[in-house]
Amino acid sequence: MKKISFQDYLPFIFLSIIAIIGIFIPSLPSFADGGKYNSADIAWILVASSLVFLMTPGLSFFYGGMVNKKNVISTMMQSFIATGIISIVWLVVGFSLAFGKSVNGIIGDPRTFFMFQNVGSGAPWSLAPTIPLLLFALFQMKFAIITPALVVGAVAGRIRFTSYVLFMVLFSVLIYAPIAHWTWHPDGILFKLGVLDFAGGTVVHISAGCAALAGALVLKRRKDHVEKKELQPANIPFVLLGTGLLWFGWFGFNAGSALSANALAATAFATTNTATAAAGLSWVFFDVIRGRKPSALGFCIGAVVGLVAITPAAGFVAIPQSIFIGFIAAIVSNVAVHWKSKTSIDDTLDVFPCHGLGGMVGMLLTGIFATKTINAGGNDGWLYGNFELFKNQVLGLLLVVGYSFTVSYGIFKLINLIHPLRVTEEEEELGLDVSQHNENYHPSLISISDNGSLKEEDELVHS
Repeated sequence: MKKISFQDYLPFIFLSIIAIIGIFIPSLPSFADGGKYNSADIAWILVASSLVFLMTPGLSFFYGGMVNKKNVISTMMQSFIATGIISIVWLVVGFSLAFGKSVNGIIGDPRTFFMFQNVGSGAPWSLAPTIPLLLFALFQMKFAIITPALVVGAVAGRIRFTSYVLFMVLFSVLIYAPIAHWTWHPDGILFKLGVLDFAGGTVVHISAGCAALAGALVLKRRKDHVEKKELQPANIPFVLLGTGLLWFGWFGFNAGSALSANALAATAFATTNTATAAAGLSWVFFDVIRGRKPSALGFCIGAVVGLVAITPAAGFVAIPQSIFIGFIAAIVSNVAVHWKSKTSIDDTLDVFPCHGLGGMVGMLLTGIFATKTINAGGNDGWLYGNFELFKNQVLGLLLVVGYSFTVSYGIFKLINLIHPLRVTEEEEELGLDVSQHNENYHPSLISISDNGSLKEEDELVHS
């Protein structure tokens, strides 16, 4: 039996405290003025919220299929656990920090919606007046869930599960919530600057991509990476399945960000599909002209880059321009992945080249191709004579990159002082599926017995 330390008790203690506090939160009636709501909008955002939730298990399959067979379950679990962790963090304080009463455009007052008080009983969000505030909060929760889950891909194969759980909590509170407030709150500093981010180019992808780079640098290289071993993906069909779930869920991510069942949602749906298709093809065709064979893995990675790049632009650009956004983003990320492979940076699944740079390309191209013809609430971009928007997009991008990377680097360093970030060399060699979870994706591998010794297994371990 493993010896249990006080640190092992802490997560359970914190959850217990939150559960007990919940008993004493008063119940309030739902917002009474139902005449403000639109049934079609409510139905669509309920569906969109469900679609965005599906993206996190999709991401788990996408990442799980790309790592080696010793780390499939651990990688999937590190992403999927965000559905539990961030749901609670968001309810307690995350929504308040992101969308609560603004404190100088920097952060929301944590008391505004503490423990979801005043969410069910509050008036609709000012930018989503036809749906209940509760539904808006739940829709935004799904964005908050997947963002720290994206970072997993950069540190897969060498980070302790408990340490990553703590990172998710701190990232959500210290990085995700402030950037969401800056970008999507009417009083946020980037919102007031005029930065356009329809569904999360800065908030989700650039923040996660920069955090991924910070994590890769702090954790340093895997032994296999140092020895230049080329590890084969564990399960390409998992990657295809994950890509399909991400693509499907992304329609809720982008089209749902119209926050209404209207023509803008249809446009965002169309631009999302178009850019993704163009990016998947661009990645494969670019591989071919570089002497490689077209691969399922390449199409999947390219498609995800297209999804990332169109995210900030989906509701601001026309459909034809979305082809170019997907096409060029895939080439930029492809070149970046190839360049990174020649360096000592061990971003396991290329999160920064794909999500970080993909989000940056999307933000910059939004500043070029955005047009009021598509979204009167947006702005015209550089292509239509307004260089000011492009300049604002660059400023917003630089602020988010600098903040996310610096604070993430600090968080990883802080956690390492409290609890070791990295598994031991023996645990890394054994694989995180067994060393962190005592589970195996692949038969005939090794597991850890109750007394801590290693043992052979002839079939799938689940103990």
